[in-house]
Amino acid sequence: MTIQITTLKNGLRVATDTMQDAESVVVGAWVGVGTRHEPWSANGVAHLVEHMMFKGTKKRSSYALSASIEKNGGMMNAHTTREETAYYARVLPENTDLACDIISDMLQNSVFNTKELAREKQVIIQEIGRDIDSPEDFVFDAMHQQAFPKQKIGRSILGSAKVIAKLPRSAVADYVKTYYRATNMVIVGAGKLDHEDFVETVKKRFGKLPRGKAPKKEPAKIVGGAKLMPKKIEQLHLIMGFASPGFHNPAIYPAQLLSILLGGNSSSRLFQKVREKRGLVYTVSSGLAAFSDAGIFQIYAGTDPKRVEELIPVICNELRDVTHNVTKGELDRAKAQVRADMLMGQESVMRRAEVLGHQLIAYGKPILTETILKKLMAVTKKDVEAMASKIFGQKPIITALGPLGKLEDYKSIVKRLSA
Repeated sequence: MTIQITTLKNGLRVATDTMQDAESVVVGAWVGVGTRHEPWSANGVAHLVEHMMFKGTKKRSSYALSASIEKNGGMMNAHTTREETAYYARVLPENTDLACDIISDMLQNSVFNTKELAREKQVIIQEIGRDIDSPEDFVFDAMHQQAFPKQKIGRSILGSAKVIAKLPRSAVADYVKTYYRATNMVIVGAGKLDHEDFVETVKKRFGKLPRGKAPKKEPAKIVGGAKLMPKKIEQLHLIMGFASPGFHNPAIYPAQLLSILLGGNSSSRLFQKVREKRGLVYTVSSGLAAFSDAGIFQIYAGTDPKRVEELIPVICNELRDVTHNVTKGELDRAKAQVRADMLMGQESVMRRAEVLGHQLIAYGKPILTETILKKLMAVTKKDVEAMASKIFGQKPIITALGPLGKLEDYKSIVKRLSA
């Protein structure tokens, strides 16, 4: 086993995934907070904090933070989700200590300068505008809002321009003080490194980080219904969503395989029936948005508004059919796809760091690839059909953006699914 974990006195977990044949190292900090943990009045603060961590510390300017990594050939980035925030740098092995120093400086010593904050707010407001102008991004945000009404988990990760513009510096500083604590953070190293050496490096940088407490969250509750947004654009962007298992639920395994065989690749049912045989779309896909206690099985299609009348019946027919007619061939292909993806991912230093960081935040422990594959390979045809019956037997979450004149109403779609 290449994974080793050490917990420091302050509760901070230090995890490594050693790859002695690698030529690089990824150093990252995974924090167990995201949009779901924001105050009601501060939607978007988690993402704003992520941006502000790159804008200067007590000893380094914004430029110095990035230049310190890049002058040595490395790269640095971050991302925010609804339940996690991650900061990471990929460097050559000899710069492992530097990468750890930079990330620790950002997360513990950022000053949140008011002028930098004002500038970064404008950057994020432009990012929000870009997403509004990108129908594929905007319709997925709308789907989460419809699925989780009046719940923090359903709110936009970016927030709204109006809220972001008004967020005070104190909202950023308080969020970090509350949540960026040792017991809610994991420091990960993956690649060509030694575990004990890495632990000592992290201890020097993060050993005095306060312990803190685990963040609280409200239980997620998915609600069906429709969110229809008329807009004069060339395509109609449509999502059909359904409540599905969260990632703590063992049912996630048949749900994952169902997603792949239904719309996960170019040999999948929806791609073949909707695009290849009928030419109804350019893009059609299915996927799982899995959270700790809930999930959404989502089917996305972008189509000519005039052809949505043909599209909906074909999709609904496939959703009904997959509840009792999964073939051995398509299940075997789905298993081969997920197996190859997981095993090929083992070759990527970045992928292994991401998986380890996420698993420790989500599950509190690493889960071996072999363990996951064993559970996936044990899924039967009946398991997938039963999962399809359960998922598609619920009221859908319909989200649509574009010219809506030819889109049938919600009740008609529900009737088709239950026919």
